[in-house]
Amino acid sequence: MTSTTAGPGVPAPASAPAPVPPSRARRVLVDSLTMTRRGLAHWRRQRVGLAVGLAFPVMMLVMFAYFLGGGMAVEGGGDYKEYLVPGILALTVAFGLEGTMVALAQDVNRGVLDRFRSMPIAPSSVLVGRSLLDMLESTASMVVLLFAGWAIGWRWHDGPVEALAAVGLLLWLRFALLWAGIYLGLLAGRPELVQSVQILVWPVAFLSNAFTSPDTMPGWMGAIAEWNPMSATAAAARDLFGNPGWGEGSWPTENAVALALAWPALLLAVFVPLAVGRFSALNR
Repeated sequence: MTSTTAGPGVPAPASAPAPVPPSRARRVLVDSLTMTRRGLAHWRRQRVGLAVGLAFPVMMLVMFAYFLGGGMAVEGGGDYKEYLVPGILALTVAFGLEGTMVALAQDVNRGVLDRFRSMPIAPSSVLVGRSLLDMLESTASMVVLLFAGWAIGWRWHDGPVEALAAVGLLLWLRFALLWAGIYLGLLAGRPELVQSVQILVWPVAFLSNAFTSPDTMPGWMGAIAEWNPMSATAAAARDLFGNPGWGEGSWPTENAVALALAWPALLLAVFVPLAVGRFSALNR
């Protein structure tokens, strides 16, 4: 066996550079997008369920606008449909959590998360990918509902910047409630238990100003409704859309935009650590 050495004046061959490992942030991003594509692939196989999820808020809007809306009067005048649409938008961000909770509970129950842990992926990408997928679905549902509201006569009366700000606040609340759903889905562990948890969403959602003013409720109930995070986001959206509202003069109504920013931040501060801690406990 012979070896070749570089002669005088001949440069030695350069060694190949060592591969640079991707940064942690890049790895999380790439793996999260992979998890999101996994969810999108499931959408293609579950078109009926996706269509039902998009149609449900529209059916609620039509039902309350035409079946019950004739008996509703907005304080100070105004079209009840314009009061209703921001309220339904706020409710929609809560009603879609069942899909997130069921999907995570199924992954836990079927051992899918165990298989993910055996793969060379960033562990946090599972939760980040789930949140990205949910936000895509929420955005699509909101766009469909906005077009449905336009079709029944709802309009925004301020500029496009204010309208986009209203949509941003609605999605901000959705993002916060999403992490509450992630935690509850990991905590439940079984899809049948998720159904019991989902029932709790209904009283919280309806105990708000989505359909009527808290002024029309008993005192203690109206106070709870006024401070409901969904009430704050609905009131802020009405203000930014230029739609009529109720309960003028109360502190939560006068500071609805500030509360619509603060409530989701508080929910995230509570549920993100809980969800991450629960997910880490599953890894042990």
